Order: sequence, then C-alpha cells, then structure tokens
Amino acid sequence: MRIIAKKALRDFWERYPDAEEPLLAWYREVEQEDWDTPAKIKDKYRSASIVGNNRVVFNIKGNDYRLVVRINYPHRIVYIRFIGTHAEYDRIDVKEV
Repeated sequence: MRIIAKKALRDFWERYPDAEEPLLAWYREVEQEDWDTPAKIKDKYRSASIVGNNRVVFNIKGNDYRLVVRINYPHRIVYIRFIGTHAEYDRIDVKEV
C-alpha cells in the first residue's frame, strides 16, 4: 500500500513521543500490505473498525491513540486523515474527516 501524509504521523509523535514506535511499526507493516477489500484489513488487524465511507480506525499503542485513514482500494492508497487521543477522536465525525 502507498501511504499518503506520513508528515501527519511525524507531527503527532513529536507531540506524543510514546507514539513514535507504534506509528512507525504500523506504517512499515501497512506499506507491505495489498488491501483490496476491508475484509483483508480485518484479517490482519482484528481491532480495526471499518466505519464506512472507506474509513478505517486503527488503535495505536494499546488503544491509547486513534488513527483514521481513508483507503482507495482499487489504487492501493492509504490516506492519513486523523491521528489523535481519545478525547480528540471523540470530537470528530470519523466518516467525514
């Protein structure tokens, strides 16, 4: 998968240094994936939430943080749409970010 907006991850782990290793691990794993359906995501990430509008929510660092991506399945592109704490996540509309 091609991941767009790594800078968003970097900006986040500069604010929350404990998120750097888990986010880098997620990034490296996803780069190697070939997701053409949401089911393939669930096969690897059981705790991921498929929320509609091609959005997927990943729990990062034991669910300390939430990562929302939008996936273009035909082109195998993952767009970083949001990374934040639970409190920040609660203030967004996950299907619209």
